[in-house]
Amino acid sequence: MFNWLFARHHGGSFILRIEDTDQERSSSEHTENILTGLRWLGLDWDEGPFFQTQNLQIYKNSIQELLDKGLAYRCYTTPEELDILRESQKARNEAPRYDNRHRNLTPEREADFQAEGRSFVIRFKIDETREIIWDDLVRGHIVWRGSDLGGDMVIARAVQQGIGQPLYNFAVVVDDINMQITHIIRGEDHIANTAKQILLYEAFNGNIPEFAHTPLILNIEGRKLSKRDGVTSISDFQRMGFTAEALVNYMILLGWSPLDSTQEIFTLAEAAKQFGFERVSKAGAKFDWAKLDWLNSQYIHNYPVDKVIDLLIPLWLEAGYKFDFSGERPWLKKLVTLIAPSLNHLIDGVAMSQLFFTRDVDFSEEAKEQLKQEGVISALQEILNGLESNTVSFFSGQEIIKKVVKKQGIKKGLIMRSLRAALTGKMHGPDLMQSWDLLHDIDLDKTRLKAAITLIS
Repeated sequence: MFNWLFARHHGGSFILRIEDTDQERSSSEHTENILTGLRWLGLDWDEGPFFQTQNLQIYKNSIQELLDKGLAYRCYTTPEELDILRESQKARNEAPRYDNRHRNLTPEREADFQAEGRSFVIRFKIDETREIIWDDLVRGHIVWRGSDLGGDMVIARAVQQGIGQPLYNFAVVVDDINMQITHIIRGEDHIANTAKQILLYEAFNGNIPEFAHTPLILNIEGRKLSKRDGVTSISDFQRMGFTAEALVNYMILLGWSPLDSTQEIFTLAEAAKQFGFERVSKAGAKFDWAKLDWLNSQYIHNYPVDKVIDLLIPLWLEAGYKFDFSGERPWLKKLVTLIAPSLNHLIDGVAMSQLFFTRDVDFSEEAKEQLKQEGVISALQEILNGLESNTVSFFSGQEIIKKVVKKQGIKKGLIMRSLRAALTGKMHGPDLMQSWDLLHDIDLDKTRLKAAITLIS
């Protein structure tokens, strides 16, 4: 999000790169999920998508360059030896780090390891006396010691011959140099990676991009938001009934504030005009579901009716509702005008509109008790008679009720409550007269009244 805003603010290029060298964790489904999510949110890209798996030979050539310069080496340490090393460090209360034991192997020793059939990784040499320094666009002056980077860095996976699959920290540096990346904006959990990557930029004599490390999104308990918090991808938010506009609006506010601190609702384009790192917070932002719900409701309530219809039709179809959604647009407008003010999530529109898309209703116990009251059945029969004998060109439920009250000598409140029970099967719901009008338009009101009368009779 911040990459997109920054690129748009400065008239730059927003580049989409799929970092898929870890093939065990990558798949075409994951990639499509990313692309679909970005399109839905409105985060269009200027270049790409580029796939790292298409550049494997480039990475291997670059690794060979480091080997030839003496800046990298083959490390034959076995997983078992690494486990022993970690356990001994743990026993001494030391931070885990590689001890660089194979940094200066003789050709003879390498030959011995190869004769044993050992596989090897490629490690990049880290000067532990170095201080890696950069001015972060969010966090200011950062100093990282080489001795705190955990020893020489693995840049390619284990193989027995040749060069293995390159790892993230290496591949992104090669890409950044080749793509002439000027700015990298990512979460603060990448700060240690940045220190390692700066050493790699230097090894290739490449231009070092500017970095901005943004705050992490935290759950309500102050921990990094994760799958355990119930959401794993953008598509999950979409299925939960959130709108794209509300979600991007809320996500922008998680770590950045507009010039007018009281402004809470704005578009991506509006945010891009004023985006800058001087208003990005250093502290992690807690994910507040209530705030997102409120923002979502504001967007839905301010959408044109036709837009809400278009957003609800796929949800109605998924729910299995049978209706002529293309030919009955005027009726759908009346329906959405009724339910939209009560929607906090688009998915709410499925339950709220169910009674209008199904022929029969299930009567709640409360509704059944209402229908059993004295005088109710005769009043409903009188309403039904009025509907069946109605010859005027327009429908007026109020006029029918007025006539029944006068003829039956029954209180209007009792009729209204009973009519709701008969038409909807419930004692609470959307405006009764508007609901009746909608049901009358599709000739369901008489069906419901007959069912209620039959049920109680």
